Amino acid sequence: MPNNNFTHLLQDLMQQVGISSFKELSRTAGVSERQILRLRQGKVKQMRVDILLKLSQALQITLNDLVNSFSVSSEQEENSSNSGLRNHNSALRTDEQNLLQEIDNLKREYERSQLALAQQRELLQQEFQQTSIQILEPLLLQWPTAAQRAKENQQLAAIKVVPLVQKPLEKLLQLWGIEAIASVDEEVPYDPQWHQLKKGSSQPGELVKVCNIGYRQGNKLLYRAQVNPIEE
Repeated sequence: MPNNNFTHLLQDLMQQVGISSFKELSRTAGVSERQILRLRQGKVKQMRVDILLKLSQALQITLNDLVNSFSVSSEQEENSSNSGLRNHNSALRTDEQNLLQEIDNLKREYERSQLALAQQRELLQQEFQQTSIQILEPLLLQWPTAAQRAKENQQLAAIKVVPLVQKPLEKLLQLWGIEAIASVDEEVPYDPQWHQLKKGSSQPGELVKVCNIGYRQGNKLLYRAQVNPIEE
C-alpha cells in the first residue's frame, strides 16, 4: 500500500461485516480509535496481541490473516527507507551545489573587485605622475642645459641655478601638504619631538641652530630638523 496506508483495506473488511465507520468498529471491537489508526498506518508490530485479537474477531478474520494483511513487508520498509535516503542525499547535493555556486560567485566578485582596484590604483598613479611632471616641468626642461653651462663655465653664479630646483620643489611639497621644520641657520627653542641634535647636548627650550631642515605632513613627522647647540 502506498505510504503504508491501509485505510481502504480496512474499510473493505468493515463493509463485509456491516460496520460503517471507524467509531463503530471501535465500539464493536472494544478498542480505542487510536488503535484503529495504528492499524490503518500498518503499525501492526507495535500493537498488543489482545488488541489485534479483538479487531480480528470484530472483522471476522483470523488473527494471522489480520497481521499478514496489515503488515508492512521488509521490501516496502526498505523501499521507503531508501526513498527517504535518496531524498536526503538529493537535498544534500542540492545544498552542496548551491554552496559551490555561491563560492564561485564570490570568487568572481573578488576578482572583479581586485581588477577594478588595480585599474583605479594605476589611474591614480598616472594622475599623480602627471601632476608631478607639470610642477617639475621647468626643472626637467631647463636643468640639463643649466648643468651643462655650469660645467662649461665654472665661474657661473650658483644663484642663477638655484631657482630652477627650489621653486618646483616648493610647489611639489605644497601640493603634498608637506611643511619644512624651521629653516637653515634659524635659531629655535630645542624640541626633541621635532629636532635632532647632531652634536653636544641641549635641554628642551634652549636655543639651538638649524643646520639641516626637517619635514612634517600635518601632525606626522617625516624627518626631524638637525640642530646644534648655540655656543656662547
